Amino acid sequence: MEKEQIVPEIDHDEQKSDLQQLILYNDDVNSFDYVIISLVEVCGIEPLTAEQCTLIAHLKGKCSVKEGTFSHLLPFQKELSRRELTVEIE
Repeated sequence: MEKEQIVPEIDHDEQKSDLQQLILYNDDVNSFDYVIISLVEVCGIEPLTAEQCTLIAHLKGKCSVKEGTFSHLLPFQKELSRRELTVEIE
């Protein structure tokens, strides 16, 4: 006799609500190149994407660079802050 496997239902709306964003804010201190290199090294994003994020943050004041749970984003936020970039998890 085969055992019936019970799989809990996943509430995708609840999972989405747990997602937060790592926001990069514009500053007048760091160079474009430094910010781009930091985003590539720390967040593992492509150089072109990092360049676009840097430009958006410069022009609009902020840009979302990564999405995930708070605990997933926290190491990225800490390292970028250590590199003196202005970032927050929202």
